[in-house]
Order: sequence, then structure tokens, then C-alpha cells
Amino acid sequence: MTTTVLWHRRDLRRGDLPALSTALDGGAVLPLVVLDPALWAGAGRVRQSRYAASVRALQTSYDGALVVRWGDPAVVVPEVAAEVGARAVHVTAEPSPYGRRRDARVRTALAAAGRDLRASGTPYAVGPGVLRTGAGTPYQVFTPFRRAWRDHGWPRPATLPRAARWRTGVPSEPLPGAGPGETASGDGQAVGEGAALARWAEFLDHGVADYAEHRDRPDVDGTSRLSEALKYGELHPRTLLADLADRGLVGAPGGAAFASELAWREFYADVLWHHPRSAWTDLRPLAMSYDEPGAHLAAWEEGRTGYPFVDAGMRQLAATGWMHNRVRMVTASFLVKDLHLWWPHGARHFLALLRDGDLASNAHGWQWVAGTGTDAAPYFRIFNPVSQGCRFDPDGAYVRRWVPELAHLHGAAAHEPWRHPQGYDHGYPQRIVDHDVERREALARYQAR
Repeated sequence: MTTTVLWHRRDLRRGDLPALSTALDGGAVLPLVVLDPALWAGAGRVRQSRYAASVRALQTSYDGALVVRWGDPAVVVPEVAAEVGARAVHVTAEPSPYGRRRDARVRTALAAAGRDLRASGTPYAVGPGVLRTGAGTPYQVFTPFRRAWRDHGWPRPATLPRAARWRTGVPSEPLPGAGPGETASGDGQAVGEGAALARWAEFLDHGVADYAEHRDRPDVDGTSRLSEALKYGELHPRTLLADLADRGLVGAPGGAAFASELAWREFYADVLWHHPRSAWTDLRPLAMSYDEPGAHLAAWEEGRTGYPFVDAGMRQLAATGWMHNRVRMVTASFLVKDLHLWWPHGARHFLALLRDGDLASNAHGWQWVAGTGTDAAPYFRIFNPVSQGCRFDPDGAYVRRWVPELAHLHGAAAHEPWRHPQGYDHGYPQRIVDHDVERREALARYQAR
């Protein structure tokens, strides 16, 4: 019986996986995960733990056939292929800048031994680089991209052949030792494909109808919480879109809003595909002058800015490795517009701590706020941290959960402790800047460019 290798990267699942379907054509499959030191070291403890937990779940689904190896993929993958006599290694195509360079090196190394690297599908419903404007240029504005994305469409989810056979008995190296993310994510959620499918089923039944109304509320469980599953490929967005369509929810407010969020994820991946340097540099010219980081950056990272909605988000991030998307925008705006710091300082902090940290979404989400990326509108994106908190956490429940120094303030009072005689009785810090003053300063800096 011939053997092929299925090299898992950001596709830690068995369902809706075209690379698995092609790998199973006529033989046994050896599932493989390679822990690449170049990626592992930069992932940080939180994502390392989360990725390892997902790999463990995948090992279970393969009944132990999944092999884990450490090292440079350009060395390890050809070695494993030779070890099992595989003529081909199957993968899901990787569109990230590093992934493309890595796969080119692996393809060259395999070819030198007469073996192939065969790519099927991508982590996205519409692969980055596919869509173009009528003039043949890449999209840089979301709304027309979303329209083209919907018009393009996507295939139905891939099915797994019934006669699947796994190559067993191949030595495997250990995953990292036990940690907080070994079997669950930082907030206690189970991980892996099965857990992700269960979460999605629950959201379809009980959450999607109210998604458009509740998705901006960090004080309620109004989101799908599937960003991690999508990050690690425990689910494919094509699966989610197919389920929405099958239930007739694509045109409903909640379903349409959810599909739009998937489109944002794919838009940012497309932008990064065309502009790899935008991972850490401005897509557009610098919009304003910035200050050097110092004590203000530390206060922001530690949730000590004196603005409760901002501090709640930063403390949630530090404690759980996740932050609500609305709060991500507000905290990012505060760093750039109130503290006048360049967005990569905040983006690096986010990427170091977020379990769902995704290079494209992180970089371009920050640039959307900073006004240096797509859909730039810097004058209109200076979020007021107080009014945002009062609007999206109207009873102050989110703030009180993550900022215990304000637990004694009832209702919306938690957003403005400076207005109450007892506001600082439990050690909450004073505001490090005056938002109204810094808003005017940011606008002046924009006008000076």
C-alpha cells in the first residue's frame, strides 16, 4: 500500500479538508504536524499552549496516528516522506508571507528527492489573491471587496472518503508539557474540531438570530467565540457559510452580519497577500507624528490608564488571552489617538497575548483604527472611551467584572469614577491623560502631516 503524507498547519481538523481528500486517493495517509522553531518561538506562551491543545485533540481524532516532529520543515518534511516512502506531501495552501516562503523551501527540498508538495484549498472561503477589481487591481476598500466576495461564492464543504486508512507505527516526538491550554483554552472552553463544531451548533441555534444586535456588547455572550477555531483551522469558514445558507440565514440580520465578519477576515488576508510588508508597517503613509513609548505604554498594557472600559479590556486580555472585538477597537484607538503611539507597539502586545492572534487581522485591524490601512478615515475614528463604554456596556457589568476596584459603583457610574465621591476608594488609578485634550492633539497632528 502506498503512503502519502498530510502535513497539517493551520488546518487542525479532518472535516471539510480538501487536502485530506486528495491525500487519501488510493493509499494510506500519515498525518503530520511539524513544530517549526521559527514560528513557535514567536508565538508566545499563550498561542503555543493553545496550538498544542488543538494538536492533542487532532491526535485523538486520528487514534494516535498523527506524528509530531520538531524542526525546520524544509528538513523534517522530506525526512518524514522518505521514512515512509511517500512520493507526495499534501497541504492546505498557506497564503501568509512566511508560509509562502517556507512552502517554497519545502517544495524545493522535496523535488530534489523526486517528491511533490501538493496544495489544495486555503484557510479561506475565497483564497487571498483571487479577487480583483474591474481594473484588475487588488481591493483596498472593504465594501466592494465584500460584494465581489459574495458574488464569487465558494464550493460546498469537502467530504471525507469513507475508506480512510492511516499509516501507523511511525515514531512521534512529544508536544510541549502540560499547561493551562492543554485541553482547554484560557477561559476553560474545550478545544479541537469537535468542540468547535459543538460551539457552532449552539450559536446557530441560540446566538445567530441576535448576533447583529448583541455582537458589540462585551457584557453579554453575543458572539460566536469561534475566532480561535478559525485561527487554527478547527473549522473552515466554508462550513459556516454553508450552514448559514442551508438554514436560510444568509439574508437574515444576524446571519448577514456574521457572514460580513468572515468577509472582513478574508479581506485582511487578501490585503496582506498583496502587501506582505503591511504586517508591521503602514499600508498608507504615516497619518500623524507619534511619541516614543514609555510609561504610558506600560499603563495601557497593564490596564492602568484610568479609563475603565479600556482597562477592563486590557485586563481581560491579560487574564484570558482574548478580548471582545468592540473593546479591541476602543483600546487600540486609545493607544494611537490618546497616547499618540504608533500602532505596532500595541499590535505586538495583542499578538503576544491573544489566543486567536492572526497576523493579517491583527495588523490591519490596528491600521483601520490608526487610519493608515484600508478604508482610512482618521478624523472619524477617535473613539471616546467613556461614551463607548456607556453605549456598549450600559450597566457597567463588563467593567465591574474586570476592574474590581470599581465593583462598588453601580450601573454606568463604573465608567466615570471621577464623577463620584467614592470612585477611587478602592485604589483605581487616576486618568493618565485627558481624552478631550488628546483628541484635539490627534486631530492637530493629522492636519500637520
